[in-house]
Amino acid sequence: MPTIAPDPKIFACKQSEALAKDIAKAYGIPLGNVITSHYSDGEFQPSFEESVRGARVFLIGSTFPNSDHLMELLLMIDAAKRSSARHITAVLPYFGWARQDRKDKPRVPIAAKLVAKMLETAGATRIITMDLHADQIQGFFEKPVDHLFGSTIFLPYLRSLNLDNLTIASPDMGGSKRAYAYSKFLECDVVICYKQREKANVISYMELIGDVKGKNVVLVDDMVDTAGTLTTAADLMMERGALSVRAICTHPLLSGNAYERIEKSQLLELIVSDSIPTKPHDKIRVISCAELFADVMLSVNANKSISGKFLM
Repeated sequence: MPTIAPDPKIFACKQSEALAKDIAKAYGIPLGNVITSHYSDGEFQPSFEESVRGARVFLIGSTFPNSDHLMELLLMIDAAKRSSARHITAVLPYFGWARQDRKDKPRVPIAAKLVAKMLETAGATRIITMDLHADQIQGFFEKPVDHLFGSTIFLPYLRSLNLDNLTIASPDMGGSKRAYAYSKFLECDVVICYKQREKANVISYMELIGDVKGKNVVLVDDMVDTAGTLTTAADLMMERGALSVRAICTHPLLSGNAYERIEKSQLLELIVSDSIPTKPHDKIRVISCAELFADVMLSVNANKSISGKFLM
């Protein structure tokens, strides 16, 4: 008779507790009990309040700033390792520090590589994440990485809109591969924004490659931070005759005055996942990734293939 994989243990870092509860519910098991003690100087200590000896442990935590979020995940991995967990899977719906994936000028770190090594050194035996800023970050790990696609949850919603004259757009040259993947699946055209930055988060110039006149445009990107690129691109496209502009961004960092920019822009809708908690906003639609992660975690625990989980 085939053996049935025992239920794993699922624990949440504080910053991803709401998403982790939804994942555990979709998986069909309760969220594990973990408490965090705080010292007056800001130091903290997570503690599992149940045995994890010999268990497969899933630790859910997005590592968006501040750095305490990454530190909490590292401490929980270390605690699981020292408590004799059999497998320790770090589930990072959003993999932070990923924009620093190369040396783009002298004397700077490659933070994404450093984070990968810290996760492995802490004791992670597997990584599950979604829409990495750059695919090659998978190569920074020596452990297995399951890289999920946000398109799995966004494409059904996009199809439900039944948009005529649909065009997919990339807000920069680096995202063209993602845009072409969406366009191939939806059988529509692609346009690309060419931009130059004065410095991080500041655009000095933007031009459009392609025609958007009479089109319903959907911008696709892996993250939205200050929303400067998205809102500038949306306003430019409307000036060039687009009928409407929406945006799909998997990870809603939404820092600085991003909410204000979105409100004032000609973006009709910003569609995001719940990989990072967001504030309610009339223009922002949140589509949960909980079932996607739960399905993949079920397959991982049962040692089954996850290739069928991807729409593209």
